[in-house]
Amino acid sequence: MTTDSADQQLKPSALARLGVPAGIMAAVVGAFGYVATVDPNQPGHYPVCPLFQVTGLYCPGCGGLRSAHAFAHGDLLTALQDNAAAVLAYLGFAVVWTVWVVRAARGRPARMALGNAHLWTIGAFLLVFTVVRNLPFGGWLRP
Repeated sequence: MTTDSADQQLKPSALARLGVPAGIMAAVVGAFGYVATVDPNQPGHYPVCPLFQVTGLYCPGCGGLRSAHAFAHGDLLTALQDNAAAVLAYLGFAVVWTVWVVRAARGRPARMALGNAHLWTIGAFLLVFTVVRNLPFGGWLRP
């Protein structure tokens, strides 16, 4: 057996490499499809945020379902108003997923590791977002 034929047997096909990203996208499309169909603005469909229910404070996720509903219907302004951080997360997911698919199609590993600086930056952003949306002047960030 030659080295070339051994390499060919070890390398998965493009279809096999794209299976996991396709499965993840199918799950995301299914979730957005459900939220687009079952309106979170109508009471009784989804549970209330426990933090908001107990304290009256908005967590970084409050308004995320309403934001996803508006985003799925193409209403970007309402999606931003309901939860701007969630919209940034949707766009970030789209970029990461696209990079993943392109790298998988080319037979390269994903290698999208976040370092400590990235994680601290995301955490700091979410903390500031949460604090500001709960202050009187941050009303425009509330759902």
